[in-house]
Amino acid sequence: MNLRQVEAFHALMTNHTASRAAEVLRISQPAVSKAIQELERKVGFPLFERIKSRLVPTAEAHLLHREVERCFTGMDQLRNAAARIRDFGAGELKLASLASLANTLVPLALRDFHGRHPNVAISFQSRMSSEVRDLVATGQFDLGLAADEIDLTGVDHREYGKYRAHLALYPGHPLEKRERITPRDLHGLPFIALAPQDTTRRMADQILREHECEPQVILETPFSATVCAMVLAELGCGLVNPLTAHPYLKLGLILKPFAPTVYFRSLLLYPTDRRPSRIVRDCIAALDAVASGRALGFRGVAVSARHSR
Repeated sequence: MNLRQVEAFHALMTNHTASRAAEVLRISQPAVSKAIQELERKVGFPLFERIKSRLVPTAEAHLLHREVERCFTGMDQLRNAAARIRDFGAGELKLASLASLANTLVPLALRDFHGRHPNVAISFQSRMSSEVRDLVATGQFDLGLAADEIDLTGVDHREYGKYRAHLALYPGHPLEKRERITPRDLHGLPFIALAPQDTTRRMADQILREHECEPQVILETPFSATVCAMVLAELGCGLVNPLTAHPYLKLGLILKPFAPTVYFRSLLLYPTDRRPSRIVRDCIAALDAVASGRALGFRGVAVSARHSR
């Protein structure tokens, strides 16, 4: 059987007369009758009984039409999907991000994106930067936000944001009254450090060595949010991304600029094997729109945010 025969059968079952089916299909009535006869030969059983010049469906015709309707429903879904792709580039968006941005900038960007594309399904995950890179490199996700210490093999990338590191203190900390913190201020003090592979940690360690200063490292963690929590528990102080630290300010966390300047840098990752669709480009635009951090009240903290490639 072919599509023309199935379409004639579906039209006849739906519209009940060959003349009306012909009008719907924009073909002649004899063409409909011929298609039905050919279909009956193909399936091997009669589909209609000819009663007083009318075509009356057989029981077998009704059974076959149930299957045909499923196929036509699938075709309608396919047409709708094609329309979404034409209008938006795709019907879904998959985004992964490191935690520091997943809890701060990304929700703001997705709010704006969803306002423009309310029918686009969004899948979002907060992961470690190395996991974000893997999701994008394998094509499972459309976009990723990751810290700059990751292996960039298999992904396209550009700088997304650059934020000045601040020292997090608890109320009553010996350095609370200082306007800014220097390496010498940290010598011998209990310190919550980022993970050794973190680029910001390595930059800070180099500065501390150059100034012959060595804080007392209490624990290490890959997450600025954990540093903030440990600082509030009065285990020590630590360098943090101010975006991550923002929710902790209302709990009493204190941030002080650290000098010499050290930065947290994040990257926007793309799969290498395909160009971004329209909705992916719109998501990038939404992410770039909030990348300065001003929406969170950090004027002057965000140093740069490059825009779409």
